[in-house]
Amino acid sequence: MSNADPIELEKFSQLAHRWWDQNSEFKPLHEINPLRLDYINRLAQLPGKSVLDVGCGGGILSESMAGIGAHVTGIDLGDKALQVAKLHLLESGKQVTYRKIAVEELAAEQPASFDVVTCMEMLEHVPDPQSVIRACSQLVKPGGHVFFSTLNRNPKSYLFAVIGAEYLLNLLPRGTHDYAKFIKPSELAQFSRNAGLNTLDLTGMSYNPISKVYLLGKDTDVNYIVACQRD
Repeated sequence: MSNADPIELEKFSQLAHRWWDQNSEFKPLHEINPLRLDYINRLAQLPGKSVLDVGCGGGILSESMAGIGAHVTGIDLGDKALQVAKLHLLESGKQVTYRKIAVEELAAEQPASFDVVTCMEMLEHVPDPQSVIRACSQLVKPGGHVFFSTLNRNPKSYLFAVIGAEYLLNLLPRGTHDYAKFIKPSELAQFSRNAGLNTLDLTGMSYNPISKVYLLGKDTDVNYIVACQRD
């Protein structure tokens, strides 16, 4: 069972050693992480909750959720990223369980096991995002929260997320994103409904190139976060 693109895995594997370098290609992830953490915590009250971070990479979000008292499991299919995540725990002293396993496989193994499931910046990198969404729904307990973040698909998002971020501002390595894999909020809402999830909130994330500050708000044209709850 594999819903992964080998090219995407290799792309992030080559950068894995730089996950925790806040001036590296992962600088945007470090800068948006406090915003994402606050948003998730505000809606799901993370302390004491059992949380699954799908596509955890080097563990930036996983560690921050553990840092405020959540019991976190992070899963990914990238060996090098997981090695980096595990090594960083030695430095940070945080408690996170990391596993190399596909989300669909874990859903079959541990259905309805988590209070909260997060899947951030991953859907646009897999061949079948609907499969990931179904698995996330299967993994969360009834009444639990699921959070997705991804990129909208429209001319503005292509201009900002691909041309701007990758070629003009050099915020991300060139080739990071495939515009054809971007997902409109209406599509994500439909995928979520089909998986038994109710959409609670849709929030946009924008970047001001002048102030170099990221903000959460109503502008969902480029990056956005969706909060869902299982029936």
